[in-house]
Amino acid sequence: MLWAPIPTAWAQDDKPVEWFAGAYSFSDELGGFTIDAVSGNGTKESPVVLRETLNSSSPVTLVIRAKWPVRTFDPGISYNDGALYLRIAAQNGSGQGWIEFEFELQELLGKASVFGDGLSFDQRSASQDNISSDTFEEFSRDFEPYDKLLFRRGKIDPGQSGGFSFLITDFTPRPKFYLVQDPRIPSS
Repeated sequence: MLWAPIPTAWAQDDKPVEWFAGAYSFSDELGGFTIDAVSGNGTKESPVVLRETLNSSSPVTLVIRAKWPVRTFDPGISYNDGALYLRIAAQNGSGQGWIEFEFELQELLGKASVFGDGLSFDQRSASQDNISSDTFEEFSRDFEPYDKLLFRRGKIDPGQSGGFSFLITDFTPRPKFYLVQDPRIPSS
């Protein structure tokens, strides 16, 4: 089921809107890409699926906000418990082929995530079962002083889309965090 964007008070004319799914909202307000659709709840059974178009091969930043306070490990709730299962379908609108794709979590915009902020690509688990791509064969997961996922050994040609799935955990949650997305082109 696709959710229609629900405009916030600041969304007018050409300004971006927030898209709501599960316990979170998602925004392309920092520019460089467009969210096309969002669905799901953010659980393992119903991950948030975010379809987007990146207009260049430069890094872009997705803004993610909790709609209400996150209660970590609360057995009385089915989502918004500090775990967000996310699937991103990224369309290449840049005109250049992408040979790698990197994601970086930031609790504070422009600052690398550190262990103490509790935000990671499921750093507490050694399992890599919650990380996959339908376009890239391999990935590496790096921690400290940042939290990054780098997908490689694949490609997304101009006009094509690639999918990425992963789990984001936040054990000391803040109401807003960032996901930097960096498509990589071949070096010349």
